[in-house]
Amino acid sequence: MVKVKKVSRSAGKFTKTHKSQQPPRRRPHHQPRHPRTIMTRSQCLKGGSFFHRLPAEVFDLVLDNLSVLEMSVFSMVSKEITTYVVDYISTLTWRNKMILQCFHHSTCLEQRSTIGHYRDLGLLFKRCTLLLPTKNRLKFIFSKFSRIPCFMLEQCLAADCIGFSSYGVFLQTLIAGWDELECHRVFVFLCEITNLLQKIEVVVTGKPGVRWYQELQLRLFCRQVLLDPWPNQPECQFWLMQLLKPWPMVSQAHLLFILYGPLLPEGTLGWQDLVERGLPHSALWELARAILLLFSKVEVRTPNSMLAILEELIVIPQPWHVENVARLLVLCGSSLCYTVLASKAVSGRLLEISRLIVYIILVRIPVCEKDGYHMTWAVKLVQQICKVFGTAPEKFCFIQQLENTFSEVTREFFEFSVA
Repeated sequence: MVKVKKVSRSAGKFTKTHKSQQPPRRRPHHQPRHPRTIMTRSQCLKGGSFFHRLPAEVFDLVLDNLSVLEMSVFSMVSKEITTYVVDYISTLTWRNKMILQCFHHSTCLEQRSTIGHYRDLGLLFKRCTLLLPTKNRLKFIFSKFSRIPCFMLEQCLAADCIGFSSYGVFLQTLIAGWDELECHRVFVFLCEITNLLQKIEVVVTGKPGVRWYQELQLRLFCRQVLLDPWPNQPECQFWLMQLLKPWPMVSQAHLLFILYGPLLPEGTLGWQDLVERGLPHSALWELARAILLLFSKVEVRTPNSMLAILEELIVIPQPWHVENVARLLVLCGSSLCYTVLASKAVSGRLLEISRLIVYIILVRIPVCEKDGYHMTWAVKLVQQICKVFGTAPEKFCFIQQLENTFSEVTREFFEFSVA
């Protein structure tokens, strides 16, 4: 009887396990493993992306349905998209559609909408010209806006025009974050396309008030395009310095008055009002603010330049009414007020500083009472000026002159009230 050997059920399992443990076949040396590659958007576009495969007409339809703000974001996708956007906004059709030229709106809502639109346009042109040199950027950008009448000096006669304000918002958005060298290039470029320096020269070398329309246009353009759009002091200070720097002290004072001097109700500058009568604080506040802004910069904060501009300013077109001089000094603050009076004391102009001190006290009384200083401020001011004089007789002479001036001014007020 032949015995049959039983095969274990697990034999097959062990056999399979043994086979699975055989080493895997190695890849030949001539077949290297390819690493995974990551493609950028610009590489995808070159390799045939969705936008690259679109016909030009269809791509224009896509751009037609984007807002100005959306297009500004889209232009930053890649270099090729930037080129497409630049070509698109260079077309006459897009310019006629998107660069608005109507700035005479009747409602505040329409005005805000137009100004907001030009803020978005500033962002679009800032982003789509990001890779260009500054000079090329400016040529491309301003070629699109150079023929708008409401953006040019002496081209629009409408009183309610917001062209300069829109232009200012556009420019402020465009150059926000640029360094001073680039901003200086912008100023030079603007002067070239608007003849700004030539127009300033005609006005500041002429008789005050004769070219009243040119004065007003210059004020509106410089304030609304270059100065007022900047919320921060350093930027506004930079543009004010650019406007004043090319001129001598007399012309600087003249231009400063044109930019910030008091306006009459009919809209012209009140040159003669400062000479003939005293004006309220509100009429001189902007001029005082501009002086403080100008002399807060370290480069120009020297006593000589400060006093020179002030001395020229308070005699344009003729010597101001003493009350207006006193009010301007009060609005400029104690430090500047003392500097001016001390300078006159050193020069021996006792009668002039005595009269100024009396009127400074008179125009300062309401402010002093409101701020809680009362007459202490005036007493300290006189004490400081006394220290300028080196000898006791000089101090006594100054105090005596101040007493006499108080008496004269008091008599003038009494005679005026009786009359």
